[in-house]
Amino acid sequence: MASCFRGGSGISSISSLPSLPHRTRLSVLPVKCLSSRQSRDSDSDSDLRTTPSPSSTSGFSPYGWCAGIGGVGFLETTYLSYLKLTNSDAFCPIGGASCGDVLNSDYAVVFGVPLPFIGMFAYGLVAVLGLLLARKSFPIGINESYGRLILLGSSTSMAAASAYFLYILSTNFSGATCSYCLTSALLSFSLFFISLKEFSVEEIQKVLGVQLCIASLVVAALSTSYSSIQPLSSSVAEANLPFFETEITTSSSPFALSLAKHLHAIGAKMYGAFWCSHCLEQKQMFGSEAVKQLNYVECFPDGYRKGTKIAKACSDAKIEGFPTWVINGQVLSGEQDLSDLAKASGFPEMSQPS
Repeated sequence: MASCFRGGSGISSISSLPSLPHRTRLSVLPVKCLSSRQSRDSDSDSDLRTTPSPSSTSGFSPYGWCAGIGGVGFLETTYLSYLKLTNSDAFCPIGGASCGDVLNSDYAVVFGVPLPFIGMFAYGLVAVLGLLLARKSFPIGINESYGRLILLGSSTSMAAASAYFLYILSTNFSGATCSYCLTSALLSFSLFFISLKEFSVEEIQKVLGVQLCIASLVVAALSTSYSSIQPLSSSVAEANLPFFETEITTSSSPFALSLAKHLHAIGAKMYGAFWCSHCLEQKQMFGSEAVKQLNYVECFPDGYRKGTKIAKACSDAKIEGFPTWVINGQVLSGEQDLSDLAKASGFPEMSQPS
């Protein structure tokens, strides 16, 4: 039997013990013999079991970061949505007027929906998903795997949109600075990389095709929405023009004056821009007295610079060129002869010149 006994000088075998009186009783202790190496290994294993991992000591999971970043983006887009609803100007700590030009441009609307509204929904969705994943609490029908995929798909679409907007900012608003646009891009890219980091290489390979499709669809949708934006002529594309009143140098004929009063009475409108030479020529046809009778709508009442948004009245009327007449629901583009305007408006023939 190879049991060990506790002795004064260490560990001994039974055969090496000196003879003892017959009345002396030996106490057999269940002590297991371990080599010094085994003891060190055991201590090391114990340390590994008791030392927490870095992720458990961080106190804030990656999905918690997603929830926090999504919350910041939600607050930013909520503020911009409020400005849209109240038609107020944004406070731009960096960029000044150029920041407002970007936020109020036609590129701030996607298929008729203000971009801040879309951003508010997207950031809100990411914030909720981040909270659910961090707490591992999901609604019925959604498990953690689905939640992770939805979060990755959402952040992918947001990152793709931000990349597209940065391209628009650099090409169509050269020299302009938009602090809100740059902040939103930073938040979107951060969300994408954080959510992607939680996937293994094998998982990324499986969903790579889906993510590429999502990004492509986002870019295609934005391109389609912005394809209807009409670029200005090259003569004014890079100009910075303060608003000015055009001077009409011709006199009004009796026919022109009567026609102008008739157009005013039926609510006909002429949409134009102060820098448009064709608009000036149209006004010259009427003459200085008759022009005062027209319902003329200036589409750039605050002047023009690259990225300036067209006036709301012109945007609502879907004006794409100047001048444009809207008479009894009929749209006439370009300069019009006075006789054509008379026919379109139902001006009495007896009043027309022979």
